[in-house]
Amino acid sequence: MKQLVDFSGRLVNSPWFEYFIIAVIIANGVVLGLETSPVLHRLYGDWLNLGHQVALGVFIAEAAFKMLALSPRFLRYFRDGWNVFDFLVIVFALVPATGQFAMIARLARLLRVVRLISAIKDLRLIVAALVRSIPSVGHVIMLMSIVVYIYAIIGYHLFNEHDPANWRNLGVSVLTLFNIITLEGWTEIMSIAMQKHPLAWIYFVSFVIIGTFVVINLFIAIIINNLDEAKRERLEEMASPVSREELLREIRATQASLRRLEDRLDQDDRG
Repeated sequence: MKQLVDFSGRLVNSPWFEYFIIAVIIANGVVLGLETSPVLHRLYGDWLNLGHQVALGVFIAEAAFKMLALSPRFLRYFRDGWNVFDFLVIVFALVPATGQFAMIARLARLLRVVRLISAIKDLRLIVAALVRSIPSVGHVIMLMSIVVYIYAIIGYHLFNEHDPANWRNLGVSVLTLFNIITLEGWTEIMSIAMQKHPLAWIYFVSFVIIGTFVVINLFIAIIINNLDEAKRERLEEMASPVSREELLREIRATQASLRRLEDRLDQDDRG
């Protein structure tokens, strides 16, 4: 049992195993894309289903090896949120693909592509930074909502009679301003408004500067700041002292390597 635990630990921590899992996830994503073609699904449907089953088998084996590597404290596997996500992907994949659960099973297969995030460390870092940014981003959204609300009321009073298509009520005015934030066709809306109000360009240009450049740059700054903090925490974790379990695992692996080396030397001496 100890040899199996040591083997599992070396396996799940080896770079080639990580690359293999990433390759399986990508291949499974390609299969999901091929299934959208009716012709390919009709001709090679059985092979595509076989690809799904092989990928599922690999994911189950990966989870099993990760749990074995933490033996005898298997439950430590679930302390990592990404491991929990991987385990849920496996559970959802076991939902029957027929009857009322057919749609759930098909959607669950898409989660395997999302697994690419959990398999690549840098992607996990970016997602962690995005999650950390949610509270600050919420405050920026509140600020943007106030700005849009004020500008929508002003726009309604200024332009609703001349351009009712874009400013006939508060709701339509808000939608028009959201369209302006995307910088899609906002100059046409401004041109219509300037036919009655020559100075309307001040309204539109000020909103574009505040709503697009300032607020979007705030979003970017918040995410970059949290990404830097996530990187710093990751470096601190890497520099943290080695735990007793990790030290024992490394000692067992070293002892196993020494035993194999001694056996090889004995065989050479006999030869």
